[in-house]
Amino acid sequence: MQRSSSTELLSHYDSDVKDQKPEHRKSLMFRLHHSASDTSDKNRVKSRLKKFITRRPSLKTLQEKGLIKDQIFGSHLHTVCERENSTVPWFVKQCIEAVEKRGLDADGIYRVSGNLATIQKLRFIVNQEEKLNLDDSQWEDIHVVTGALKMFFRELPEPLFPYSFFEPFVEAIKKPDNNTRIETIKSLVQKLPPPNRDTMKALFGHLTKIVAKASKNLMSTQSLGIVFGPTLLRAENESGNMAVHMVYQNQIAELMLSEYSKIFDSEED
Repeated sequence: MQRSSSTELLSHYDSDVKDQKPEHRKSLMFRLHHSASDTSDKNRVKSRLKKFITRRPSLKTLQEKGLIKDQIFGSHLHTVCERENSTVPWFVKQCIEAVEKRGLDADGIYRVSGNLATIQKLRFIVNQEEKLNLDDSQWEDIHVVTGALKMFFRELPEPLFPYSFFEPFVEAIKKPDNNTRIETIKSLVQKLPPPNRDTMKALFGHLTKIVAKASKNLMSTQSLGIVFGPTLLRAENESGNMAVHMVYQNQIAELMLSEYSKIFDSEED
């Protein structure tokens, strides 16, 4: 019974198809052909995408061909310095020079935030172009320059004080005797990789000039320690004692500033 019923259904279906008007049959054939064509197109697209993904050039290849410029922001310090054949990034030098030329007396220098959109614009230009003129009127607000410099240090994949030096610096600042603290930190600084040590020397030397004008810019050693401590020095894996770390970070930055001449000046260049 069931087999007979199936045969009858097929017979009826064939009869219906034959009875259909020519235009209906054409429409059905078009839809079937269109569906098959869609599937074929999708397969071709998938195949081409797969080939593109497997054959696409690496970032290094694009950089070597000059299609993508090497980034300054977000790159490791030693990578930037190696590219520039220097131990202090060119951008850091440019910012320091600009601030010392027209920003030492600025109220709240390094504490006051510049316009974020303008800072991002500066960041983009630095990453895309080789030449930068910080005397240009679009960078007239010195807080944009200081904001960009802080952003550069904040975006380093590894901070200016390398992760492996975090605990030794913290242990050094804990020492009760001030002379011992200074000598221990001086010894640690001398063990740093040249780009870290020289950039640190350039930055803190610059910040001592900010402190020297504290009566005008209202930025004391303590104020700058609060601004730069967490930016320059942080643990690789932050745990529950972040507040304690922050105290030590600030204190280390303060000591580097207040005892700059003892920590850096006797170093051999």
